[in-house]
Amino acid sequence: MLNRPNTALDALKPLLAALGKRFGVPALSAPAPQLLLPAPAALNEPTRAEQFLDIPIPDHSNDDAACQTTQSRGQFLARQDRWDELSAEIRSADEARDTTPGGMPIADLLAYGARSDVIHAVEHGLQDNLPVTHSTLTDGISGLEEVRAEYPQDPYIAMIVAHMHVDIAWAWRGTNWDPVVPKLNRARFAAHFDRASDIMQPYCFLELNSPSLAACCCALLAGKQIPGRRIADTYEDLIDLDPHNHRHMRALGNHMLPRWFGSYTDLELEARRTAARTQDIWGAGGYTWVCFDAIAIDDQACANVDVPFFLDGLHDIVAARPNQEMINLLAAYCAVAMRNGLGLNQDADLPRMQISDAASWLIRDHLTEVHPLIWAHAADGFDNNSRVTSSRRFAARGRADALQVIADMFQDEISQGLRVTFTPNGPKLAPG
Repeated sequence: MLNRPNTALDALKPLLAALGKRFGVPALSAPAPQLLLPAPAALNEPTRAEQFLDIPIPDHSNDDAACQTTQSRGQFLARQDRWDELSAEIRSADEARDTTPGGMPIADLLAYGARSDVIHAVEHGLQDNLPVTHSTLTDGISGLEEVRAEYPQDPYIAMIVAHMHVDIAWAWRGTNWDPVVPKLNRARFAAHFDRASDIMQPYCFLELNSPSLAACCCALLAGKQIPGRRIADTYEDLIDLDPHNHRHMRALGNHMLPRWFGSYTDLELEARRTAARTQDIWGAGGYTWVCFDAIAIDDQACANVDVPFFLDGLHDIVAARPNQEMINLLAAYCAVAMRNGLGLNQDADLPRMQISDAASWLIRDHLTEVHPLIWAHAADGFDNNSRVTSSRRFAARGRADALQVIADMFQDEISQGLRVTFTPNGPKLAPG
């Protein structure tokens, strides 16, 4: 291994050199940076709400730091062509179900870091409307394909390359409705999904007891016309492999919407089935997690949701996972994401308001610090495809949104001239 050519590295050198000049991407010989988070100055600009509030706002949450450090580790190992080491670390994290403090799987973060240079190069190439055959759009892909060919029996190297094709497929297609996507973009989307499916075909995630491989297989479902029942069964296998990871349940709910592979009846059925299977871990929370994103983006799904069951699930999630990453996620969801669609559908408005009201007890009884990035993502409906043009402005917006929500919640106390100070034992009131 010490003498073999750095095939992926060589293929990426011209891409990263060009990106380095234009976008400040680190050189190949340099280790990946440990943190890519916004500078603290973006988070420290005072808002009017802070005149009445005193609540810790960490520059970087423990989860933010862990995610960035882990992604950077995967990126560094790939740049150094240390694929054996990378595969071993992904396998170890996958088998141990290791996560960041906020529950992000370490294996998935390492795999993303390993393919991130190629993904970013393609995204920038597409933004610049480069020809399909341009080296920026092809060389990095070829480089990772050559790495996969050198490790034909390694499921984790295969997973990295398959995910690369899925990410690039979505970069080509975007998130528009199918009729408005250009024919070429649809064709490239389908071709990359087909290639990813071929790569993963030899591996059985159940035999390998691998939630990371199972999640990859679930991601591939979006590129196929597959009956909803089969998709639900695949997600069921994934959730059973890793029931502590709520992101799998959220993805299931999204894919059970009629705009994807299911129906509103399917969504309700899978939410209840998931709650029953994960009751020992999440209580009623399995129902809440499956409905979580679906009802935020689909008015009819929101109109149909069993609100008491959903709210019971919120309480059980807090009991199971009372860390501040989770409290910020749930509070931002209720206070911001669920209010985004108010007034657009009369049948959905009441459930939205009832769920939004849960922000009060989440903030008053459980919040001790603000995580701005979570609140910023909530304003975008937790859309992973939304493009962030400025990390600083994005974080600053989340910070301002969170403080305004909290100030509104304590408006009666603030109108009496009181200042609200958040402590580990809850908010305290004192003359301002």
